[in-house]
Amino acid sequence: MHTVNIHQAKTHLSRLIDQAVKGDAFIIAKAGKPLVKVTRLDVADKKTRRLGFMMGQVQVPEDFDQMGHEEIESLFGGEQ
Repeated sequence: MHTVNIHQAKTHLSRLIDQAVKGDAFIIAKAGKPLVKVTRLDVADKKTRRLGFMMGQVQVPEDFDQMGHEEIESLFGGEQ
């Protein structure tokens, strides 16, 4: 792992990031003192699909909006 100073890092940031992505991590130093280590992130390349992921697998009853209404009304002091 090699060390670069802040000026070198600013000047060659794109090249240094490309190297880090390929697995060659590096350290950025200021006045010879190491400050940070730059390394690639290991992130999965799969896309997460959220909307519609259970389409066709769930059925909603016709009376869904009325299910349990007596119990709910009694819990909140309503009339039965």
